[in-house]
Amino acid sequence: MKKLIFTLGLVAGLSALTFAQDGHSDGHGHDAPAQAPAAASTADIKMDKLEHDYGNIKQGGNGECEFKFTNNGKEPLVITNCQGSCGCTVPQCPKEPILPGKTGVIKVKYDTNRPGNIYKTVTVTSNAKSGNVVLTIKGNVEVKPVESDFPQNTTPAGAPTEKKG
Repeated sequence: MKKLIFTLGLVAGLSALTFAQDGHSDGHGHDAPAQAPAAASTADIKMDKLEHDYGNIKQGGNGECEFKFTNNGKEPLVITNCQGSCGCTVPQCPKEPILPGKTGVIKVKYDTNRPGNIYKTVTVTSNAKSGNVVLTIKGNVEVKPVESDFPQNTTPAGAPTEKKG
């Protein structure tokens, strides 16, 4: 009797394992057909320039520049993100798709109230087949000269006076 119960238990256990494996479908994709990778985009971005040199610019001066580009691809170019390398460099990218053969402009504003050398980047992320584009701005912000009024004393205080004799 013990052998019969043991044999029936063994058969039931093996059957359960076999059916559990055949019906396995928990969303992990084990038995799903392989999916093809997403088709590569045919949009492409061609920049007129990758670098803007301000040269010497006065503190508080106009820190704006533009980078023009063309979509040389066969589908609309979508710019998803423009990111400056720090808070002093603020890019402004078009939000609408750029159709094939059309042009667009990326505007960059640098805070020129920070004297010294400039070397900052803007990373442009899009669906272009060439990948991300890194734009560079460089130059030198010259310190604004200090303007102050000098006192107009004819005789400085504490200066020796001539004795009359």
